[in-house]
Amino acid sequence: MDLYFSCSLTGGRQDQPAYAALVAHLKALGHRVLTEHLASPAIEGQEGKVSPKEIYERDMAWLWTCEALIAEVSTPSHGVGFEIASALGRGRPILCLARAGVRVSKMLTGIQHPGFVFRTYGTMEEACGQMEAFLTEAGRMTW
Repeated sequence: MDLYFSCSLTGGRQDQPAYAALVAHLKALGHRVLTEHLASPAIEGQEGKVSPKEIYERDMAWLWTCEALIAEVSTPSHGVGFEIASALGRGRPILCLARAGVRVSKMLTGIQHPGFVFRTYGTMEEACGQMEAFLTEAGRMTW
């Protein structure tokens, strides 16, 4: 499955090790992660060379072609919110994951939309299990 992984860049990178573990797990399951570069610790230097317009056009093209979006939302991010809204508008299945105990916007936690799932996790094993369950269900959806 072609997946769009969304996570905070400019909002903070303290969760980068979690991003890397989630993306690695998705790839180990055989999925193609269109945005796997976002999990890299060197992403800020890489993306700093690309214009905002190019990033927008590239990322929107990936959002239009992905089969599902998985977002790690523990760190607030305008871009992640925009990507989630865009994927909702396209009817894509969406999983939002946040560390247990982290405050997440009620705008996200209140979404009642077919194919949208919000979950918290305590361990990476739990987060990976939630991704697997979500992807099994997303694979059954038609859009």
